[in-house]
Amino acid sequence: MVIRVYIASSSGSTAIKKKQQDVLGFLEANKIRFEEKDIAANEENRKWMRENVPENSRPATGYPLPPQIFNESQYRGDYDAFFEARENNAVYAFLGLTAPPGSKEAEAQAKQQA
Repeated sequence: MVIRVYIASSSGSTAIKKKQQDVLGFLEANKIRFEEKDIAANEENRKWMRENVPENSRPATGYPLPPQIFNESQYRGDYDAFFEARENNAVYAFLGLTAPPGSKEAEAQAKQQA
């Protein structure tokens, strides 16, 4: 399973750049395999991302903004959903991955199941 993060390499928005770096930095730091899909440099990536973000997750006007996160082709969420999952120690569940043994998330899951 590969996490795909749709980003815009040439975004003029500092907020978008910070959000993208936050997601990518977290994945790198936690050694979670991922692919960056640039929607600014590749029209196919942009088209695919726009078509695969579910209706109920799209903004009322305009297009969904990066970063958008997928597990293979399954939509997982945008930055706000990622941030909330991280705050709740539930990023692996958010990404559709199994939390590694010894992680805070794995310990929290074990306590819930006990």
